[in-house]
Amino acid sequence: MNIRTIRACELWQRTGAYYVRIQGMSKQHGITLRQEFDEHDTPDTDYILLTDDDFPVATCRFYPLSEDSAMIGRVVVLPEYRGKGLGRIVMDEAEKWLSEKGFSSAVIEARDVCVGFYRKLGYNITDDTPVYGGTFTCIRMEKELNKLN
Repeated sequence: MNIRTIRACELWQRTGAYYVRIQGMSKQHGITLRQEFDEHDTPDTDYILLTDDDFPVATCRFYPLSEDSAMIGRVVVLPEYRGKGLGRIVMDEAEKWLSEKGFSSAVIEARDVCVGFYRKLGYNITDDTPVYGGTFTCIRMEKELNKLN
């Protein structure tokens, strides 16, 4: 693998992030495009994109919740690239960028089946009440970014 990390600021880079989301979520889980692409997908939303020899393979997005915290979401790795550490890479890069932007915490609404993954990354459950977003049952988790090494 020849993985490259991109802070997607240009349209062609965001298109790569959208491709990963369509292939990894919409197509795989039968999620409509209207459900996958919501009010948080705007020109001001930040995206991380991982490519393998310029082919988009993983992504996430983030946007501010407050002055101090931001929501990381739509963390997707293409099925054929899962289990290779790309989820960790995309999260690490998002957290680094958030920290550079001055955010002190990152929030994620993790699919219930992914809570263990986010725990390994240092996220803690902040509310045991499941959130149902119309497609998956999620658990709200948070990580203090100033504790990054």
